[in-house]
Amino acid sequence: MRLASSLLFCALLAAAPLAAQLPLPLTQDDFRVPGTQVGDVPTWLVQSAGQCQMCHGGYDPGVDPYSTWAGSLMALGGRDPLFYAQMSLANQDVENVGSYCLRCHVPIAVASGHVQQPDGSTLDERDKEGVSCHFCHLMVDPVYEAGVSPPEDLAVLGTLTEVPQYYGNAMFVLDHQDRRRGPRSGVDAPHPVVVSSFHRQSRMCGTCHDVGNVATTRQPDGSWRYNAIGEPAPDADPWQQFPLERTYTEWKLSAFAAGGVDLGGRFGGARGPVVGSCQDCHMPTTTGSACSSGVTRSDLPSHSFAGAAVPSLDLIAAHTAGDPNVDQQAIAAGRREALAMLQKAADVELSLAAGELVARVVNQSGHKLPTGHIEGRRVWLNVRFLDASGALLAEQGAYDHASATLDESDVVVYEMLVGLSTAAAAATGLPPGPTGHMALADSIVKDTRIPPRGFANAAFDAGGAPVVGIDYADGEHWHERRTPLPAGTDRIVARLYYQSLPRSYIEHLRDGNHSDEWGNILHALWEQTGRGAPITMAGATLALGDRLHGDGFE
Repeated sequence: MRLASSLLFCALLAAAPLAAQLPLPLTQDDFRVPGTQVGDVPTWLVQSAGQCQMCHGGYDPGVDPYSTWAGSLMALGGRDPLFYAQMSLANQDVENVGSYCLRCHVPIAVASGHVQQPDGSTLDERDKEGVSCHFCHLMVDPVYEAGVSPPEDLAVLGTLTEVPQYYGNAMFVLDHQDRRRGPRSGVDAPHPVVVSSFHRQSRMCGTCHDVGNVATTRQPDGSWRYNAIGEPAPDADPWQQFPLERTYTEWKLSAFAAGGVDLGGRFGGARGPVVGSCQDCHMPTTTGSACSSGVTRSDLPSHSFAGAAVPSLDLIAAHTAGDPNVDQQAIAAGRREALAMLQKAADVELSLAAGELVARVVNQSGHKLPTGHIEGRRVWLNVRFLDASGALLAEQGAYDHASATLDESDVVVYEMLVGLSTAAAAATGLPPGPTGHMALADSIVKDTRIPPRGFANAAFDAGGAPVVGIDYADGEHWHERRTPLPAGTDRIVARLYYQSLPRSYIEHLRDGNHSDEWGNILHALWEQTGRGAPITMAGATLALGDRLHGDGFE
């Protein structure tokens, strides 16, 4: 099998790039990862979130687990038009890759079996609940620790063909019996309960927030190459695969994972000033009850899972208007939570030095800024120099809302861009260099995103999260830029912007789609919801006035 598939791959590499070799003829086996597979659990096992709502929702919409979850991207993963447009192009490039995408975004489809249709066309209403209540609370830590893991886990892990040894790539394990898992003991519930410390640990989140292209493998020189066709990845370690997302790794290699960071209460709600885990920031605590008949607790974790999903939630809200299975008020609440999270993630600092403006962007998050799925996401600092009358003298990072375009000629854009190596280009018939074909990418063209506290170049390189196209010294969790002051400057206004739906990306998803209507649907929703307008994350103003006189700035 290895010889035959290797010969096929060599034939693809040898083919002249005069005609496209797409889609690459990969199989379901190429995207098989360790963990729970179709048929390992009963199809009925992961029940609709509506079942959970009966006890865990409706009594305190701003706090209860169901209501806060219902407006999150976790709950709406199966209704996200951006995801479907992305997956359509991925399937055009690589056969069967959609089944791998669905495993993270719509994991219930593994239980139902609908994950096997890579375009998602067989998903039902239960599947579309995305990362649901029951799914998360059936998850088993695949790495068993005697005396720590629930003893029931051994029997569950013993039923698997291959037990995951890493966290990532949706290598999840589900309890095949209907036992709900959570971190609290002494819970009086009408269903079986297993106490699980896994649900308080970041590695649970790492299950889907470290993603490698399992059809690639890292080479001794640090590059990545396509695997032989028709077989699972030779190494299930996500660090050995081309990085599509490294949020968990970025956190794992940060100061947050190494004991926590005191941010003075910026994140975490009532948890206190020190935050360390994913849950500390993305499930902040408040006072309330986890169940309609439960006790009131002062450390109830929010299930809003707020991140940076403001633009995606806008798309979903517009796309699902009138859908009785979607709570629009919950989405609006989730959007507010996401916006608040974005506006805590960074600071802007302005100062003067030797006649120049020193503009610093400080990453206050536990991972790169921005992080997550790499396509389209970018951050930049807009700086405006004004005279005493308020007239604009100069501007860096200007955004034209009329044309929905950013002037990138004079600004550092914090983003990750991917490309095709010469070998990948030969196999696909596409040109080498930067590419919008993420499912085919095997090289990092640019990664200027700002690292988190505790950053070390060597460690991030090893984890597949290197800095490319910019320099950050070990320990830096900020980026600084110096600019000479235009003559007559009286005031400087800086705004840090986040954007995940830039025009060029949305048009790429539309114009490249020749298989279904998701590209057109997405583009229409993008127009309807403000054309992906950038969101203000942070800002600062520096008034100069008399400071210029007598300080060597004249």
